[in-house]
Amino acid sequence: MASFLRTSVLARYLKRPFLQNKRNSGYVVLIPEIGEDSDKNVLLTDNGLPEFNDVTIEKCIAAISKLSLEYETGVKQIEDSCADCKNAFVEIFQPLEKIDNHLELTWGVAKTLYLGNSSLMPTASYIQIHQRAHRARSCKFNSILIYNAAINEKNRLKKLTDEEQRLLDKYILEGKLNGLDIKGLKREQLDNILNLLQKERQLLRDKVNMATNMFSSFINDEQLAKELPESLAKAMSVNNNATKGPWKITLQPHIYEPFMQYCPEQTLRWNTWQAHVQRCSGYSNKDLETSTHVEQIRKFRTQQANILGFETYADMSMETKMAGSVESIYNCLDTLRNSARPVQDIELESLQSFANERGFDRKLERWDIPYWQRKQKWSLFNFDDDKIREFFPLPRVITSLFNLCSTLFKIQIVERSNVHTWHKDVKFYDIYDESSNTPIAGFYLDPYARQNEKIRIYDDAGWHVSIRNKCSLTSTHPLSALIFNFQAPTEGQQSLLSFKEVSVLFQRFGHALRHLLTKANYSEVAGLSNVEWDAADVCGQVMTHWLYDPNTIRAISGHHNTEEPLPDEIIENLQKVRSHMSGYNLCQELYYSRLDLELYSKKTFWRDLVKELWPKYQALPFDKYDSHVLSFTKIFSEEWGAAYYCHLWSKMIAADIYSAFEEAKAADQDILTISKRYKECFLAVGGSCHPSEVFRRFRGRDPSPQALLNNLGLSNEPIVLEE
Repeated sequence: MASFLRTSVLARYLKRPFLQNKRNSGYVVLIPEIGEDSDKNVLLTDNGLPEFNDVTIEKCIAAISKLSLEYETGVKQIEDSCADCKNAFVEIFQPLEKIDNHLELTWGVAKTLYLGNSSLMPTASYIQIHQRAHRARSCKFNSILIYNAAINEKNRLKKLTDEEQRLLDKYILEGKLNGLDIKGLKREQLDNILNLLQKERQLLRDKVNMATNMFSSFINDEQLAKELPESLAKAMSVNNNATKGPWKITLQPHIYEPFMQYCPEQTLRWNTWQAHVQRCSGYSNKDLETSTHVEQIRKFRTQQANILGFETYADMSMETKMAGSVESIYNCLDTLRNSARPVQDIELESLQSFANERGFDRKLERWDIPYWQRKQKWSLFNFDDDKIREFFPLPRVITSLFNLCSTLFKIQIVERSNVHTWHKDVKFYDIYDESSNTPIAGFYLDPYARQNEKIRIYDDAGWHVSIRNKCSLTSTHPLSALIFNFQAPTEGQQSLLSFKEVSVLFQRFGHALRHLLTKANYSEVAGLSNVEWDAADVCGQVMTHWLYDPNTIRAISGHHNTEEPLPDEIIENLQKVRSHMSGYNLCQELYYSRLDLELYSKKTFWRDLVKELWPKYQALPFDKYDSHVLSFTKIFSEEWGAAYYCHLWSKMIAADIYSAFEEAKAADQDILTISKRYKECFLAVGGSCHPSEVFRRFRGRDPSPQALLNNLGLSNEPIVLEE
């Protein structure tokens, strides 16, 4: 990829010292009283920020209980005004905004503590808080009176803004999907189906967790352990010491994924892989088998969709997606597969030769790919994600990231001291725009892993928590928490990030900017609220593209001892690293995306679907004992059923957006003009306009997968998606 960050424009900003405590202006947020018999909010300090130093489980539960009851009472009072409503925005939706604001912050505080310090907010306590708050907030979307008021307001012969239209559409769609149009016996059937569905999802989740936790294997060979990165060896050591065993292999994602990449012993890789793909199958512990639950979940979701007027659950899912239809997604997936599948054959042939040349005398199997893929990447490009940590000390990366955003989006990010947090490592930052001397938003940053305190999942190495949305009616500003599991600094050494972790940091922060820089007035459609699922990750993915610009990566990187940037050889190879085995990697994503949609579009038994789809996307043969569907919790027990494709769709949209910056460079145009348009179209608008329209405003056309294929080195002829 061509470099286009001119040193005179952006790169110099990336290197400048980061602003520290230059402004002390705070902002006061007026939140109604919560807590038990208190004349003030026990969860807020005088500056309007949460009192994290003094938050207890008891206070959170008491506050949520009181606020939830007040919320439900408030909704009933608003319902009373629906019958004689003359202006739904003034009489219904603005009052709903006010009571939302009361509940939102306490719920956000609880979630932040759950992810940031589970000793202060254990899982059981958070689930209790979450369920109570969710039940309260759902009551407005289950109100027939409010639903009808939204329909009536939409049918009035008056012009609505994009934001007002989206607000009404949200209430109408939520009501429709909650079955507010369904009466009598069908309503009873729907309620019964949803109850049964929830039980099946919980049973599947519990069994997968138990199956995951049951497996363990131990390594006592110190020489083998030396092959593992220090961070992994430490995480696996039963003594929490990288150099002292034994080392425990588990199926926990943050252990399993890197272990498969670094373990040199094929037998250990096979044993771990087969335990992973056979979880909850009839080939292992039959008490934990989930095939019946999978089929029941599929059946109940189909029945749910049918009652609500949809042919399939996948069709129902499209109501909340940018793609709009299953056919549009299939067209996209097929286009990408046509480019990726032939390349996969070539990549695997190359990898086989590479492994053979290094003494591997067998045919590569699926449990061998991660290990040899990493080895080949190092051989070809001098790139090992763990070995280049020393060039990415966290303080430098954060400073450069903030300065890049400051330059692109005309904002200042300033650390504020004396803010109460849930841990001494947590910092708080105010965001100012170029036209304001008071903050427009604020966020907490909690960067380091803390054993037994933080949840740790491999593909969610960081979280963005929307603690509070922007709401013009109540004059409240966005508030977020960014929580990561990066290596903590040790005595005499800063926290060092792998390139993957740098990407995670950029991705989460870009995601957070959509929440923090929103200009919408209604909290229900501000920032990330109401953004279609397959467009929700777009802004985060756009941010990661900057890491492939040479000037940007030179400014971000610096050896923790010498401050020398990442070697030119590696910088020049970053694009090649991204496209290394991209056909194989993309086909994995395409397969799971298609499988998910097929599972919720057809009645075919899950294993038959797998056998049908596998050869279309996978070059390696299917293992007859492979039962990966049975532990596919994201689409069964979580919320990603008929939506797994969303991450890939967001990547496609983000690549297309970022290509506008590349085109500007090629045409010798001002990049900051593109940045301004991106900020106005995506970061400012959030969920107050449909993402298809937002994209057209930015690019002047509909999206294409061409930019994604270009990035992955899979490009052939220009491609445009058909409507």
